[in-house]
Amino acid sequence: MSDPSQVLIIDDHPLFREALGSALALAYPEARSREVSNLDDAVSVLEADREFDIALLDLNIPGVNGFEGLLRLRTLHPRLPVLVVSGLENEQIIDEAITYGAAGFLPKSLGREVLATAIAIIMEGGIYVPDRLDTDHGADAANDNARIIERLLSLTPQQLRVLFMLREGLLNKQIAYELDVGATTVKKHVSEILRKLSVHSRTQAVIEVSKLDQDDLFDVEKRFLN
Repeated sequence: MSDPSQVLIIDDHPLFREALGSALALAYPEARSREVSNLDDAVSVLEADREFDIALLDLNIPGVNGFEGLLRLRTLHPRLPVLVVSGLENEQIIDEAITYGAAGFLPKSLGREVLATAIAIIMEGGIYVPDRLDTDHGADAANDNARIIERLLSLTPQQLRVLFMLREGLLNKQIAYELDVGATTVKKHVSEILRKLSVHSRTQAVIEVSKLDQDDLFDVEKRFLN
């Protein structure tokens, strides 16, 4: 097995990029990672440096729909293995990603140890997919989404705004500036958000929100306006 020496991380959320970079540093201390937030930057980086061993790609990045980003990378750089790292995790999406040429599919909800396993399998020439989900997964996913929506609705309107700003990658001081409140107030909002969502970190909170599609999020926002 050969360890990766250069890894490209493509994700528009700074928290996710940071989490992936940290996981890579722990699993492969000698590897160098490069982070970009959109596909155009990824293409430019790959054109300038073709020595990358693997790319980690979020499907839901600005400027692309569905599997467009994956297909573009596979067309321009067919020898580069692409591991899709996504907040979406149903069997149909996993199967389609592999059909479109992904070297693996890793749900964002899984731990950093699984990322190391996925990369190791891909670097050996294999394809990584999570353990196949049982036939009740569709119902489980729907129940999971309903649970997340219920918890989001327990937030105050201001807490929901803070959560969406966390999702955009804003720091506490940036959120404080945007909302015209003190940094201490933002910290209190974040603490309450983590408690109400039953998570332990900002990254986990963003992961929870990323499991919902735009229609679900729009519905949540609409209920706050009513």
